[in-house]
Amino acid sequence: MAGIFGFLNKILKNLFRKKKHIKLGLYGPPNGGKTTLANRICQDWLGEDMGSVSNVAHETREIQIKEQINIKNEEGKEISFNLVDTPGIATKIDYEDFLKTGMKEKEAKNRAKEATKGVIDSIKWLDEMDTVIIVLDSTVDPYSQVNITIVGNLAAREIPVLLIANKIDLKKSNMKRIETAFPQYEVIGISAKYGTNINEFYDALFKYAA
Repeated sequence: MAGIFGFLNKILKNLFRKKKHIKLGLYGPPNGGKTTLANRICQDWLGEDMGSVSNVAHETREIQIKEQINIKNEEGKEISFNLVDTPGIATKIDYEDFLKTGMKEKEAKNRAKEATKGVIDSIKWLDEMDTVIIVLDSTVDPYSQVNITIVGNLAAREIPVLLIANKIDLKKSNMKRIETAFPQYEVIGISAKYGTNINEFYDALFKYAA
């Protein structure tokens, strides 16, 4: 295990040394909390939100980019990146699922169409990313086809990954389950909504960049 983390550390260190400014992508299934984390980062360092959030899946259906975010730690080290928030990746998007939330049929079909395009765009953008943060809902079983597909695509492209177990403020949260499912990655547990352990998240970014 230590060998794997050491290898990833080496890759990330080299990557950050070579590039002063990187593209940092947020990926994951719908409703994992990607945009909530994006908003947390943007509020912490820019004082503004990045996008809207909703309990209805696929609220983010287009790629969102916040440019030139610079974060510093207490030691004076800096990371500069463009933050790319991507639509949730799903293997199946059915407009009838949106009808169950109270949407009209036309709105539900449009949302499904846009969400499907968003999934395709998310995959296309993978090739643009220097580093990816996978955001998973820690209350949900991580052994899904979507998560395996995301991890497989990142591994195939040799893109460095930081795995986030979000929503640890909820009683059903089970971070250990995510660690067991994806032992090849370091997992940081946070609540993006409340900012719980957000400093540990930033420390993880700096640990790879130092």
